[in-house]
Amino acid sequence: MRFSFWISAGLAWEEILGQARHVEATGWDGVYVADHFMPNDDGSLDQPMHECFSVLAALAAAVPRVRIGSLVAGATYRHPAVLAKQALTIDHIAGGRLVLGVGAGWQENEHQRYGIELGSVRDRLDRFEEMCEAWLALRDERRATVQGRYVALEDAPAEPKAVGPLPLLIGGSGQRRMAEIVARRADEWNTWSTPELWRTKRVGFDRALDAIGRDPASLHRSTQALVLLGADGRSGPRSSPPSARRSGHVRAAHRGGRRLGRAGPRRADRARVHAGHGRALPRGARPARHRGGAGLPLSAGGIRTRRASPTPSPARR
Repeated sequence: MRFSFWISAGLAWEEILGQARHVEATGWDGVYVADHFMPNDDGSLDQPMHECFSVLAALAAAVPRVRIGSLVAGATYRHPAVLAKQALTIDHIAGGRLVLGVGAGWQENEHQRYGIELGSVRDRLDRFEEMCEAWLALRDERRATVQGRYVALEDAPAEPKAVGPLPLLIGGSGQRRMAEIVARRADEWNTWSTPELWRTKRVGFDRALDAIGRDPASLHRSTQALVLLGADGRSGPRSSPPSARRSGHVRAAHRGGRRLGRAGPRRADRARVHAGHGRALPRGARPARHRGGAGLPLSAGGIRTRRASPTPSPARR
């Protein structure tokens, strides 16, 4: 299991950079940023929200080693060729560490207030599949030609090509159409879940992989969940001291990671911890390194804080 940190784009740049540097220095696997233009709460529209790919470009130059990525870019407001050029450039700045995370788009208020068409779920999935085809063609082919209802590329170059693998991460939960898109197009599938919900959500995606004969081990799988826990690792009131709530949050990710990682090649092998808007990374939080299950590489496998006694991990993306 590899743990990454999901930094809020609503923080001041100095805090974003400070958190990312701490994450890199303490051995985490990656740093991810959401691609939204405003909070999903019309009562909070005056809160700041930095633009995702500008932040990623800055982090690529300022923070070494860790993977960086979007979680996830909305297909409704990102033209595939323009996004491909942004991603390829950031990958060069990062020395091949970028993960391009994309999704079909969902947040209503940013579409309404910026005059961007959201469309029906069916329209969004139709558009999204064409855009995934375009992104992969621009990444992998010398010249890309895609002719669809939403995308029209004609002998289109995208140079320079990526330094690294530039994996395509697709975020989604739909058990039929989205699962089919993931099975055909994605290098990594990401979804919100808990250990219990994970077992339910993965069913449609496993079925889609089996339907096209794709090796389930070839699809990386990642998840994240927002939790608020007390110092003893159980649900605590918001009146609990912030440091206690935060350390409980991190330990919960450690326990949940072990439970998510027990299902062979169809398991989750990556998890992302999100501290939330304005909430700092717990002081001293770092991945607990251990060797996972049979055939798994030595990697960041759990999380502990100075307050929590590390728990030995049993034999686990």
